[in-house]
Amino acid sequence: MHNGHHIKALRARIIEASPNLCSDENLDNWWLLGTSGCHLCDVAEQLIARFQSVQPIEYQHVDIAEFDEDLMMEFATTIPVILTPSKRLDYPFSVMDLQQLL
Repeated sequence: MHNGHHIKALRARIIEASPNLCSDENLDNWWLLGTSGCHLCDVAEQLIARFQSVQPIEYQHVDIAEFDEDLMMEFATTIPVILTPSKRLDYPFSVMDLQQLL
């Protein structure tokens, strides 16, 4: 499990790559890193949607295609990845795993 400090640094790098994420409400949101045409990313979105029916979390879809190459390569083989403000969860995950992120 990555520590919170590492996650903050990672999220800061992602905000640099996708400045549209730099809004106050987004800083508290979960981010689902993925890209279009990624089947597992669709599965992950369905899982989050199921989770949202019992737990009203907010999440933001973040497309790694918008990142610079270094950052994109860092995630290319691990997406979908959920980043909360303090935790990282790599796929595969279940609704139970999402519960642990709270």
